[in-house]
Amino acid sequence: MLAFEALARLRSVTLASEELSVTPSAVSHRIRQLEARLGVKLFARSSGNLDFSLTTEGASYLARVREAIAALQQVPAGVPEGRRSRLRVAVTPTFSRQLLLPRLAAFRAAYPEIDLVLQVTIPFLNVTAEDADIELRFGTGPFPDRESLHLQSDEVTPVCSPSYLQEMGPFDGFDTIETISRARLIRCPLEPWRSWFSACNIALAEPNDSLGGNAAGGSQFNDIGLVLDAAVAGFGVALMRLQLGASWLDSGQLLRLSPKNAPSPHHYFLCWKPGTLQRWECAAFVDWLREALPSGVHPAKGKPGF
Repeated sequence: MLAFEALARLRSVTLASEELSVTPSAVSHRIRQLEARLGVKLFARSSGNLDFSLTTEGASYLARVREAIAALQQVPAGVPEGRRSRLRVAVTPTFSRQLLLPRLAAFRAAYPEIDLVLQVTIPFLNVTAEDADIELRFGTGPFPDRESLHLQSDEVTPVCSPSYLQEMGPFDGFDTIETISRARLIRCPLEPWRSWFSACNIALAEPNDSLGGNAAGGSQFNDIGLVLDAAVAGFGVALMRLQLGASWLDSGQLLRLSPKNAPSPHHYFLCWKPGTLQRWECAAFVDWLREALPSGVHPAKGKPGF
């Protein structure tokens, strides 16, 4: 909804992406999804798809979208004018730092009357210090005690620091038992190595402590961000979520060991108790974050080490 309104107003994918703090491809993807769901063309492309003008159907739909956005931004009946709304959101640590915080300025600009309170939740356990209105959960779903929205999937690939690669490499694609056996695998229960083994058709079991210090039994961390920081520090090879770890690749702190990606078995979901989205600020946040985040996996930037 937000991507459509911004593109209709600005008539430029680039300008709309800058306003929403997302990539141009994310805006285009949202528009294609919306057109497919509605079954109509909302925009007439021209000038090599650089200029977007509304079709008749698009102009009609825009009027309804703006009415809906205006309704979300109105102060609910019975609430004194000028009263601020408090929204408590529980998020996992690395997701918050890497994907949410860089985009929050756009949310604050769109909804200045909402005071956002971020709380930390523990992945898988879904434990928060206080009750939250909206929770980010990491896993496979479904969640029987919550309504949920699938927010994002990702793919994984092995990475290590340049110094570790120089010391222990080359690893030649990191897709055989021989190359993997020469590495110390950094382990994390949130991102199991079996995803990579399965993608490469390698008959290896999930690494565990009982296997000692060889390739199957390296250090373990229970936070994805700590796993990547450990890889930077030379602890070994980590399995990295591409969207979550993009900044480590872009900075050159970590290098990809393979051009191949493997689908992660775990996904991000937004969850809430039944009835929560009747509160306008909760519905606004869910709608905004769904639009703001890339939903698909895009090729990661950064220097390859293969």
